[in-house]
Amino acid sequence: MARKIRSEITSAVHSLPWLIAQDEGLFAAEGLEAEFVHAPQRGTWIRRDVDGNSTVTGQDLVQDPKLVDSIGVHLIFEEGACELYRACEWGQVRRTQDSQRGGLIVGKRAAVSTQAILVRPDSPINYPQMLADKLVGVNFHAGSHYLALMFLEGFLHRNEINVVHAGRPLERYEALMEGKVDAAGLMEPWIALAEKNGCKSLGEAHYIGSDIASPEMDAATYTALQRAISRAVQLFNADKLKYLGYLIDEIPAHLGRLRPEDFHLPRLRYVEPAPYSEAEFRRTYEWMKSWDLINENMTFEDLVDNRISVVV
Repeated sequence: MARKIRSEITSAVHSLPWLIAQDEGLFAAEGLEAEFVHAPQRGTWIRRDVDGNSTVTGQDLVQDPKLVDSIGVHLIFEEGACELYRACEWGQVRRTQDSQRGGLIVGKRAAVSTQAILVRPDSPINYPQMLADKLVGVNFHAGSHYLALMFLEGFLHRNEINVVHAGRPLERYEALMEGKVDAAGLMEPWIALAEKNGCKSLGEAHYIGSDIASPEMDAATYTALQRAISRAVQLFNADKLKYLGYLIDEIPAHLGRLRPEDFHLPRLRYVEPAPYSEAEFRRTYEWMKSWDLINENMTFEDLVDNRISVVV
């Protein structure tokens, strides 16, 4: 009998190898049955009062990361709806700290994602220094948030960086196009959509991510999953055009239809999974502390339990 694994799917670009592995029968070949739990493209977020208590959810722009729960749409993992999910490195470090279920980082994900900071076609902003004190829409405690800080501090003083929580990619794209923010951090396929509609990129950078798993995820099962993911990575890298439909289908029809030629293929980078090293953790943790985005005195052993062996 196949071992059933439930995995969260948020954005297609982060989970593309999982989607490919499912449709190409790669999980089944490993004796696994994968079930996907999809997060909505639109989301509410938990706002907190000054004492840290939950208040009502909201959709308005939020300026203080402490008012936004770090778990976000990954609450379905905390509630037991899935055993595994993947997201940006920084966010996963923070979520392992905050997890009530005991989720830990178990290895690096396959997606080497990129976030671009874009402005509208008619914006007078043309380079990063012009974003001083301007509203930059991000998703707090997610890749767009951390990457925007890391990218912009190379051009601006920290007190000139004004990132605001604008929600998930669809919501950030809408906030940008509606003029609610001056710029927004977006990943694919939203970069392709924004550029197709004339938006200007002020820069972008790639970043790694990691998987968080429940305590019940054993090393043998996780390694089997990663063998399937590695084969999916190989398939994608051999024929990227074949699999762009997963990204194209993420864009709601009312926003227009992307075509394969709208994508810059070198931007789409996937590598075989690997363990998450203590050196990588330490560099990221110290940087997060400098922004007051994680607690003091957290250790590699507190947050990471690599369960991946050599993938073949």
